[in-house]
Amino acid sequence: MTIRKCSLGLALVLLACGGVQRELGGSGAEGGMRDAVGGAEPAAGGVENERAGRSAGGSLDGLGGLGDAGNGMAAAGGPLARGGGQSGGGESGGGTGGRGMGGNESAGLGGRATGGREAGGREAGGASADAGAAGSVDGTPKKFCGNTDTRNAVDPEGLKFSTYWDQITPENAGKWGSVQSQASGEFKWATLDAIYEHAQKNGIIFKESSFVWGAGQPSGATLAHVENWIKSFCQRYPNTKLIDVVQEPPPHTTPSYAQSLGADESGRFPWIVKAFKLARQYCPQAVLILNDYNNIEFVDQQDYFIGIVSSSQQAGAPIDAVGAQAHGLKGLSAAAVKANIDRLAAMTGLPVYITGYDIGDASDDAQLANFQAHFPVFWQDPAVHGVTLWGWIAGATWISNAGLVNGTSPRPAMNWLMGELGRPAP
Repeated sequence: MTIRKCSLGLALVLLACGGVQRELGGSGAEGGMRDAVGGAEPAAGGVENERAGRSAGGSLDGLGGLGDAGNGMAAAGGPLARGGGQSGGGESGGGTGGRGMGGNESAGLGGRATGGREAGGREAGGASADAGAAGSVDGTPKKFCGNTDTRNAVDPEGLKFSTYWDQITPENAGKWGSVQSQASGEFKWATLDAIYEHAQKNGIIFKESSFVWGAGQPSGATLAHVENWIKSFCQRYPNTKLIDVVQEPPPHTTPSYAQSLGADESGRFPWIVKAFKLARQYCPQAVLILNDYNNIEFVDQQDYFIGIVSSSQQAGAPIDAVGAQAHGLKGLSAAAVKANIDRLAAMTGLPVYITGYDIGDASDDAQLANFQAHFPVFWQDPAVHGVTLWGWIAGATWISNAGLVNGTSPRPAMNWLMGELGRPAP
């Protein structure tokens, strides 16, 4: 992975904007889930290494036009570059890809914050008693720190997921192409069923990734197929708290069925508008996220992303939050990361979720130093409503050397992180 960096320049003048939040509320009936947890059968679609060789040619077209903020990201107008796939276990897809609310309720007492929803639906004392993450009795958001399954197994051998994490995102199993290899074919839910059921039994937040994405999608899809996919998912998993509705929008990826999906909508990206409208129709209680990579790393890509959010909202898309995968933060200072996050929040007026943070480094000291620089920013910045790490078991992460636990032995970054969260280390 090639990550561009530049030094922290002039401080930003942040604009104050009101955020729209959605409360991660309770659920309806949970029917039809399997009991199996680990090692569920592989889902259809067998997509592999979603971001291998990820790159987007050409320069940005200026959508958003905010210019060079000088905040540790590359200068506006520069070409997009995210080439060179990573080795290691990981995500699905076929050429590009990506991932990634706090505010947990205490004992079912949920807080509607001004203007919308807050995350929650957990019992007091955390997503599980083991995790030790506090809920909220007064509606004040409490952030989660979650992770992904490990190659379709929630509990790796010798470890219990909910001891360390209070939110889960399926790494591959939630992608449409993993559930349905052809748009008119059979849904194969077994792997996703197991992950969802595990989350419900252990009281941890379930986040979906993703509904619409330019990779990891079934062949032959049309608007009718997209609607059936979203409707079927929402009926099957009613207690889904957060959803990456659209993942890695242009210029990173565009689904092959974009024209059909957006046929009845307006705006620059009508297919994005329609995807969010369908998600709101069928999953009305979930927090709906537009998720992307490089949007807290590089100013040109952040500007473009902000422009997509704005134009899609103006066309009627009910976007509740923005997601920042944060795969490319290695080596960036805490001050730069905070400035970039705060700028994204200020310019969109929306909560930010860190949806796929990882630090791939064989050096324990280097990995630890990055976590110590970045994670306190995520945890303390009120603009960030939740954090998802992207893998934790060595040898089974998308980015090489990003694992936090070797077998059952924690690396220093894992020990430090669990100490910050007040949770036990392995």
